[in-house]
This record gives sequence, C-alpha cells and structure tokens, in this order.
Amino acid sequence: MIRIRRSMALLLVWIAFSALPACGRGCDPAVIDGWVRLPPVAMPMLAGFGRIENECSAQPLIIVGASSPAFAEVSLHETRVADGISRMRAVDELPVAAGQPAMLQPGGLHLMLMQPHVPLRAGERVAIEFQLKDGGTLRGEFEVRGPGG
Repeated sequence: MIRIRRSMALLLVWIAFSALPACGRGCDPAVIDGWVRLPPVAMPMLAGFGRIENECSAQPLIIVGASSPAFAEVSLHETRVADGISRMRAVDELPVAAGQPAMLQPGGLHLMLMQPHVPLRAGERVAIEFQLKDGGTLRGEFEVRGPGG
C-alpha cells in the first residue's frame, strides 16, 4: 500500500512538473511568423509583418515602441484608405487583448524598418524588440524574405 502511494505521488509530481513548461510557453506573449519584406530595389526602408499574440493575460499587452540592432529606427504604422486615398500614419500604442492577436500585414498595420545598418539578404533573421507600456519587452525573430514575400 505504501509503495502504491509513493508511486502515485511520484507520478503526480512528474505530471505537474511536465505540464509547467508547456503552460508557460503557451501563455507568454509571442511574435509568430514574423517576416521582413525586401524591396525590389535598394531602399532605406523596409516593412515588417507577423502576428503578436497575448493568449493568457487578463490585461491587454500594450506596445508603445520597437527597436532593432539591425535598423536605425523601427516604428509601428497603419495604412488606411479614406475617401479613396491610401494614407499611412504612425501608431503610438498598440493594445493586444488576450485571445485577439494583432496582425501585422501588408496594407494594414505593419512595422516600418528604417535605414538597415547592413544590407539584408533573404533567409537571414533579424531581432526586433517591442517596448511595452508596463516597462517590459517582447522580442521577436523576423525572417528576411525577397520582394515577393
């Protein structure tokens, strides 16, 4: 009887510890499928896309800025069509509610990546760090893709 209890206790401890890393990974905010589009000709600006998820927090994740060692400047922008004219504007704050990912995509919300420090090539990866309103950061890896994306 004691051996069965000890085996059950060990099994329960093993299950609990095995589940912890999975829970942590699934609930941390994350940048998913991040990518940077190379322009067809050399330009001082590029665009970044992907998905920012905040799966488990009861509070929205609020992004207030971005930076990267690969670029002189990184900012969030949004393209909107108003009265038949496409306009781009800077986004000062981007709230990401739990379970409602922010989509960075061509023709909508996106990253403006200004003045790369070195020429980038398709297949490389660049790090982009998002500054959060609460003082924290969220780091994402972005794959560099050719002009066709």
